Amino acid sequence: MSLVELRQPPRSEAVTGGAMDRVVARRQIDKRIMIGAGAAGVVLLVLLFWLFAPRADSQSVNPERLSIASVEQGVFDDFLPLRARVTPLVTVYLDAVEGGRVEKKLVEDGAEVVAGQPLAILSNAELQLSTLEKQAEVEQQLNNMRSQELALTQTRNSNLRDLNQAETDLAKMRRQYELQKPLADKGFVASKVLNDTRDDLRYQEQRLQILKQSIAQTEALQSSQLRQLRAASSSLNSSMGIAQTSLGQLNIRAPVSGQVSGFDIQLGQSLQQGERIGQIDSSGADKLMADVDEFYLGRVRVGQGASADIDGKTYRLKVSKIYPQVRNGQFSIDLVFVGPEPQSIQRGQTVQAKLTLGDSSRAMLIPNGAFFNDTGGNWVFVVDPGGKSATRRQVQLGRKNSDFIEVVSGLKPGERVITSSYSGLVDKDRLTFDSND
Repeated sequence: MSLVELRQPPRSEAVTGGAMDRVVARRQIDKRIMIGAGAAGVVLLVLLFWLFAPRADSQSVNPERLSIASVEQGVFDDFLPLRARVTPLVTVYLDAVEGGRVEKKLVEDGAEVVAGQPLAILSNAELQLSTLEKQAEVEQQLNNMRSQELALTQTRNSNLRDLNQAETDLAKMRRQYELQKPLADKGFVASKVLNDTRDDLRYQEQRLQILKQSIAQTEALQSSQLRQLRAASSSLNSSMGIAQTSLGQLNIRAPVSGQVSGFDIQLGQSLQQGERIGQIDSSGADKLMADVDEFYLGRVRVGQGASADIDGKTYRLKVSKIYPQVRNGQFSIDLVFVGPEPQSIQRGQTVQAKLTLGDSSRAMLIPNGAFFNDTGGNWVFVVDPGGKSATRRQVQLGRKNSDFIEVVSGLKPGERVITSSYSGLVDKDRLTFDSND
């Protein structure tokens, strides 16, 4: 922008055509002023952007979409609600120990059976023939061993007879020598005869000694052979028993008393060895099976008490078994009734139960909400006193049930906390409430 100054000639001078042209003088702004103004404009734009532009660690949200609750003092009931299923207390599976063709089906699915009752009869010609061959082979081997055992016994008896004969011969020779020696001293028996008798006596003594040593060695060997034969005989008898048992497995029997379920085999059907053909469930005895969040894995113990309201009556239960395998963030437990169980429940029915984890106590509480799954109970968004924003704060939360979560530290009674889901907000430190969002 420039300024134009108009100058007029003095009136006393004569007016000519040249006086109609006017000289325009331009005046420029100082460059320092222009630079300062530009810098001020840039600073102003930066300031406005900083004030009104959204921050990376904050976000505007509509408070109507949030659940906000106050921190309060109250009584915390340390229990865990469970959704349990009624299942048989004991289940025994039925498998085809030996494969075969179904010849007879003696019971139908759902029937009540007693232990040892026949359920079905299978046939397996190959197994039957193999068992008969094995039985014949075992019997032949047993006969061979009996023959060997008989021979050893006969040898032992023969050795005993030889020993007895040697002892008798020695006794006779000793008596003869004792009889001849006094007579030889008096000259009634020749010296040669006495010497022959003495030699015969010495022979009989040595013979008896050698025979005893031989019999002792033979006896030790025979005893070892007899032990081995008897052990082999016992093993063969066991093998025979196993073969007969395998053949008996073609007759499928109930291992326990109860109700048959899933028993849907058909006549003429071929079953593979080890194939599952059904199960037997305990009659009149049920349990509850429930899935528990893995968060409580360290707090559930065998023997803990529980309760369930069925048909308007409360029944006591206890934890009988814990399955530590975690699947989809949950593990399973078994609950058994303490005392009589309700007669109206049906297997497969769903029952609402409560598992007692600890005693009730006074504590600071906040309502249980979806935020816990997003933060793990390590931090929450706390609404500022003005109610226009919320700030992230580290907290320590303790026990929780279906309604409340215990506050250990980080919050005070009366403060308000966002308890709805923090989906999309876990990387934010501050929330600004905007009703137009």
